[in-house]
Amino acid sequence: MTNPLKPKERAKIPRQEMPAESADLRRSGFCEVNLGLTPLQAHTEASRCIECAHPKCVEGCPVGVKVREFAQLVQEGDFAAAAAKIREDNVLPAVTGRVCPQEHQCEGACILGKKLAPLGIGYLERFVADYERNAGHVSLPARAPATGKRVAVVGSGPAGLSAAGDLTLKGHDVTVFEALHEPGGVLMYGIPEFRLPKEIVRSEIDNLRRMGIVFETNIVIGKTITIDELLGEEAFDAVFVATGAGLPKFLGVPGEHLVGVYSANEFLTRVNLMNAARFPEFDEPVYACRDRIAAVIGGGNTALDSVRTALRLGARRTLVIYRRTEKEMPARLEEVGHAKEEGVEFLTLATPIAFLGDEAGRLRAARCRRMGLGDPDATGRRSPVPIEGSEFDVPMDVAIIALGTGANPLIQRSTPNLDTDRRGYIAADPETLRTSRPGVFAGGDIVTGSATVILAMGAGRRAAASIDAFLRNVPSRSEQAVAAANPGS
Repeated sequence: MTNPLKPKERAKIPRQEMPAESADLRRSGFCEVNLGLTPLQAHTEASRCIECAHPKCVEGCPVGVKVREFAQLVQEGDFAAAAAKIREDNVLPAVTGRVCPQEHQCEGACILGKKLAPLGIGYLERFVADYERNAGHVSLPARAPATGKRVAVVGSGPAGLSAAGDLTLKGHDVTVFEALHEPGGVLMYGIPEFRLPKEIVRSEIDNLRRMGIVFETNIVIGKTITIDELLGEEAFDAVFVATGAGLPKFLGVPGEHLVGVYSANEFLTRVNLMNAARFPEFDEPVYACRDRIAAVIGGGNTALDSVRTALRLGARRTLVIYRRTEKEMPARLEEVGHAKEEGVEFLTLATPIAFLGDEAGRLRAARCRRMGLGDPDATGRRSPVPIEGSEFDVPMDVAIIALGTGANPLIQRSTPNLDTDRRGYIAADPETLRTSRPGVFAGGDIVTGSATVILAMGAGRRAAASIDAFLRNVPSRSEQAVAAANPGS
């Protein structure tokens, strides 16, 4: 059914606002902040789609979700079919509908966004995924006939899960290896409950199990078993390394050893892994935030996740310390807005140059320096410039360093002849994701460095297509292009 409204009429429909839990309630617990659209809101929002002949939103989506088609199905009220349409390209719609930065991807490319608010693609994606889950019937894509080929996926984060889903649909037998005790990777351990409930992640992984994917947990590839052993006695035909970038970065300033100073990775993993959301049923898994001052250093989504988690753990004061202005912060605007509503303070144009402790070795303050903004750097943001003589102290009991992550070197060190780049990430062809080891592919954060969930999923999809071509002895697209350009070679 085609939308009976003309494009100009659709453009007059205001973008539907996402209902949210009250700030007073949510800052005292880990309930989900966003509540999801109602069916009427979803239908109204989908009606805003102007049904472009060449939808830029699809080009802006790293996994290529067919936005126009699924929005049309929402307009028709066939929510289950809309969810099934999304699952043709995205095996984790309930996840990406919550945590994907749509404003920089599909919605950022939406034609409506040139003059008006873009179509709420993420809101609609979340709505239909939740609808099918609550209805108790998830329509999974049909699997191709079995090929007899076996693929090992190392890491159960978004890149690994996306690749596993696509490879399974292509008829291959897939086993996913996870180092921790439950699959999900960063989705399970790195994103807080109030933004991505763990039951949502578990539900999506159960759907992958129903597709035939096998999950093996508590197995550290590089320690428990090596890549060579997977390709050898374990008889896998190909391996996809999707371990992410989990090595935390620090400031490198005095006092980072003090009790109360964390990396964001450790802080969020402890909170998620050890049931902090269920205090006092479970003991607090981190140095107590309750009734203390907690500060986060950084301005990305992980920083916002960390400071809002500290607030929910009972901190009496929470603040974000960021060396640029709020305008340059890479965190999603929605998350910044939610944090402010909850009472988080923002100290911008400042950076710690030392952490100060008491006689017992516990953090008591950070010595900070004021910053100015200089010329733009490689990211296009103006570079922070220290202002000499501007030092001042900020009292705090807990400091969480959220400055990004680097490559965990375990697989690189335990796999002979696996090339890496100068930063220690696995070197892989940007198109095929093939590494220097035959049969070994790599993608996501372990290749590119820290990125978003949806970009990692896009890498997983590219890897799956390349692995499928490798297993069927079919040249990849890039190889075909080279051959076509050099017909006599």
